[in-house]
Amino acid sequence: MADGFGTLSERSPILHTPAEAGLAYEDVTFPSLDGVPLEGWFIPAPGATRVVIANHPLGFTRAGLPSHLEPWRSIWAPSGNDVEVNFIPDYKILHNAGYHVLAYDMRNFGHSGAANGGVTAARYVARDVLGSLAYARSRPDLEGAAIGLFSRCMGANATMAAMQLAPEAFDDVRCMVAPQPLTVRVTLERSLELAGLTAADHIETLGELIRRHTSIPLDDFAPVETARSVRVPTFLYQVRDDILTRPSDVQGMYDNIPIADKELLWIEGSTRRWDGYLRFAKDSSPMLAWFEKHMGEKYM
Repeated sequence: MADGFGTLSERSPILHTPAEAGLAYEDVTFPSLDGVPLEGWFIPAPGATRVVIANHPLGFTRAGLPSHLEPWRSIWAPSGNDVEVNFIPDYKILHNAGYHVLAYDMRNFGHSGAANGGVTAARYVARDVLGSLAYARSRPDLEGAAIGLFSRCMGANATMAAMQLAPEAFDDVRCMVAPQPLTVRVTLERSLELAGLTAADHIETLGELIRRHTSIPLDDFAPVETARSVRVPTFLYQVRDDILTRPSDVQGMYDNIPIADKELLWIEGSTRRWDGYLRFAKDSSPMLAWFEKHMGEKYM
């Protein structure tokens, strides 16, 4: 587990593009805060005065994850997540609702640059979130546009870490929708339990092995703590019985967000984490209502 954790391995491919949904788009590249080249799509919505920036989960790309294909199927099948996640329908929904969309690959994923020896950690990926905000603000066609964030899993962790590192970068961000942020310690404990081991007997040893492998402490930028730095209205949602985590993890993040304008939606009736990533395409109404509440015309 330590050998396979947190470092660059086989990247998942980008198997879909916005063109499949009839969307015009532009291939874009821009630097992270520390100069790592990031690759993405800008999907314009003609006449729109608002943009949503999409930050993807760990192991995914801006397009999703082909976990119905090998080798990703074998990796995720033990937890029941051997179905494809395709994010293109999400972008179509946002586009049709009147939002420009900026979706990009974070460092060490998709077509974006490798960095930090391939180590993936919130402290590093936070720089990509900051780079995407700077890029959006630099585009003449987005001058004055309202900015919202759609930050999933690792993308949510990275966004909260970025808020801790550079809070001023979020002064004009209207809101965030954050599906399924995840504490590394918790998912490793669950993985140990799924392997038939007692987590309490092994988690500290595993954490030390991971630190030797990556130089990153297990609890580095843990989202339950970085949630205290969130200053924008935030909508969290999570598969309650997700086999890879515990409800108390996301509940702890929600409780620590220090503003009143927040919401937590539980997805019931599933243990499959991927159902949380697929939820927007199946029922986007609560999330679109959140974006509209904070980015609608009356707030412009």
